[in-house]
Amino acid sequence: MKRSLLVVAIVALYLLHQDFWFWRAARPIVLGFLPIGLFYHVVYTLAISALMWLLVKHAWPSHLEEQADLENANPQSAIRNPQSGGRR
Repeated sequence: MKRSLLVVAIVALYLLHQDFWFWRAARPIVLGFLPIGLFYHVVYTLAISALMWLLVKHAWPSHLEEQADLENANPQSAIRNPQSGGRR
């Protein structure tokens, strides 16, 4: 369920990035000085940052880090197994 929600969030934010509805006018002004298009991109950037944080927290391939930690802890195994990234 988490994975499908993350995929839906990625697709939704990808589609929302194409903000053609604020191209023709700088009005309204948000907070008294910020054009609406720029404000939209500020909010969009915050949303993307939150999504990236969720992706790192819930979808990061931790098994790859565990494998790298094991290879760093025992460098002799990486030398014997050149396909794991070690030297010959």
